[in-house]
Amino acid sequence: MPMSPVYRRYVVRIGVATGAYIAALFVAIRYVRDAQMTGPLAYLLGALPGLAVIAMFWAIGRLLVETTDEYRRMLMTRQILVACGFALSVTTVWGFLENAGLVAHVDGFYVAILFFFGLAVGQLFNRLTLGDGGGV
Repeated sequence: MPMSPVYRRYVVRIGVATGAYIAALFVAIRYVRDAQMTGPLAYLLGALPGLAVIAMFWAIGRLLVETTDEYRRMLMTRQILVACGFALSVTTVWGFLENAGLVAHVDGFYVAILFFFGLAVGQLFNRLTLGDGGGV
């Protein structure tokens, strides 16, 4: 089955955002962390990987908005809600364990990783409850 134009645009957007993330992460590590750059430019370069991840979130949102099939949109919405719930639940429990001194500190950007993993959990949830993984 050929890829729809909506999904093709999503794949391009995710690909561009992923490429930007890899390049930005390299720059941030090379010029900010390793070279100990300081000042406003260091903050800008240090934030670039996060901006690329925001672009990934935007691409997922655009896919949801541009999808015209209501059933597919519902599958994606459920998948995204499960991903959000998963990421927020794990980080909330971890935060309380960290606050109690029971676990080590984990950098905040791992929330995005949990969200992306949560998309797979959401797809599995859709497959188990509706028989169709669909979605993102």
